[in-house]
Amino acid sequence: MPDLGKYAQAVLASYAVSIALIVAMIVVSILRARKMKVQLKEVEGRIKSNG
Repeated sequence: MPDLGKYAQAVLASYAVSIALIVAMIVVSILRARKMKVQLKEVEGRIKSNG
């Protein structure tokens, strides 16, 4: 790990926040994809039953 000097705390905190935000975006994307998949199956089921 490189020597970050007196800014080490700020740099490491920035990395931590960035990683946390990326993980949060991935989780939200996965949850939304699951929800959309269920809704799509419902719509397709209604279309098939109607005709």
